[in-house]
Amino acid sequence: MSREPGPWPLDPAVTFLNHGSFGSCPRPVLDAQRAWRDQMESEPITFFDRDLPSLLADARAPVAAFLVADPEDLVFVPNATTAVSTVLGSLRFEPGDELLTTDHEYNATLNALRRTAARDGASVVVARIPFPISDPGEALEAIVRAVTRRTRLALVSHITSPTALVLPIAAIVSELDRRGVDTLVDAAHAPGMVPIDLRSLGAAYWTGNAHKWLCAPKGAAVLHVRSDRRATIRPLVVSHGANDPRVERGAYRNEFEWLGTSDPTAYLSVPAAIDFVASLDPEGWSGVMRRNADLARLARDVLCACLGVALPAPDSMLGAMAAVPLPGPTPSREVALDLRDRLLDEYDIEVAVVPWPVPAALESAASPRALVVRVSAQLYNTLADYERLGEALAERPLREELARAEG
Repeated sequence: MSREPGPWPLDPAVTFLNHGSFGSCPRPVLDAQRAWRDQMESEPITFFDRDLPSLLADARAPVAAFLVADPEDLVFVPNATTAVSTVLGSLRFEPGDELLTTDHEYNATLNALRRTAARDGASVVVARIPFPISDPGEALEAIVRAVTRRTRLALVSHITSPTALVLPIAAIVSELDRRGVDTLVDAAHAPGMVPIDLRSLGAAYWTGNAHKWLCAPKGAAVLHVRSDRRATIRPLVVSHGANDPRVERGAYRNEFEWLGTSDPTAYLSVPAAIDFVASLDPEGWSGVMRRNADLARLARDVLCACLGVALPAPDSMLGAMAAVPLPGPTPSREVALDLRDRLLDEYDIEVAVVPWPVPAALESAASPRALVVRVSAQLYNTLADYERLGEALAERPLREELARAEG
C-alpha cells in the first residue's frame, strides 16, 4: 500500500502504525534543525559560549507555555528515560523504604527503579492494574491500595507504554500527595497526545518526550521539577555548571544546561515542531489531539472485531494509541518479535507487538500474561491502515505459523 506524500519522511511502501515508539519528525521541523546546525557549525565558539544560554531560554519559554508550566522548573534532557534516571540518581532512600510503581510501566524506567532500590537497600512494590480494564478508578484504587507507611516515591506513567492506557494521573498524584508520597510521572507519551497542565498537576517530578507526539527531532525531552524539589535534583553528568558564577540563573539551570559538548539543536527545534504540527489542523493542537484520539478508538474497534475480542479499555482511557490483547499465542518476547517481524516482512505493516507485563515488572519466576498489539494514530494514518492490520492478524496461515513457533 502506497502512502500519500506529505510532511513526514516515512517509507511510502510501509503502513506505519508505530508512531508511539520513536515518533517521526516532519520535514519542515528537520529543516529548522538543519538551520540550527548550520548556525552552530558556522561559529561554534559564539554558538556554545556566547549564544546558547539565551537560545535555550528562548526555546524553553514556548515549551513551558505549551505544558502550562513555569519555565524555571523546566530543563531539556535527551529523553524521558534519562530524566527518570536523573531524578532517581539524585534521591536517596533508606533500607526498608518502598518505591511504588505498576505492572504497566516501561521496562527501561523499571530497570532504573530496581537499580536505585538495590543501591539503597529499598524495595520495589508493583501495584497490579487490571488489563482489560473497565474504569480508570480501578487504576487509582490499585495504586493507592499498595501504599504503606514505608512508601517514599511512586513512579507512575501518565500514558502506559505497553498497554496504551491514559491513567487518571491528576487523581493519582493528588491521592499520593495526601499520603505524603512524591510522584515521579513518566509522561513520555503525553506531550502532544493529551492536554497537559503541570501547574495544576503539581507532581514533584515530571518528564515527557518531545520526539514522540510533538514530532520534534530525536533527542529532545523535558524534565520538570517542582520548585520546592529543584535543589535536590542534579544531572547525571557533572560539568562546568557545578561552579558556574552566574548565580542569578540558579544551580538547577546552570548544571543542566551545560553537560559537556553535545548537539543541542533538537532542543532548539521543539518550538518549531509545536508550531508546525499545530498548523496541520484548523483548530490547532486541540484538533490534532482529537483527530488522533478518534482514529485510535476506531482502530481499536476494528482490531477487536477482526480478532473477536472484547474492548480492553473504556474510551476515556485512550489517547492516540490503543492496545489489544491477542488471542492464542503464548505471550513471550520471542513470539512478539516474530509476529512483529512477520507483519513487516510479509505485509509491510510496522506495528508494536509486546508481551505484557514487561520483564522488569515481573517477579523472577513469573511469565507475561498477555501478548499485546499496540497501534498508534497520527495525522498520516487512515482507517484503512488498521483494517489491513486486522485482516493480517486474522489470517489463518499467520496464526498457524505462530502456533507452531510456540510448540
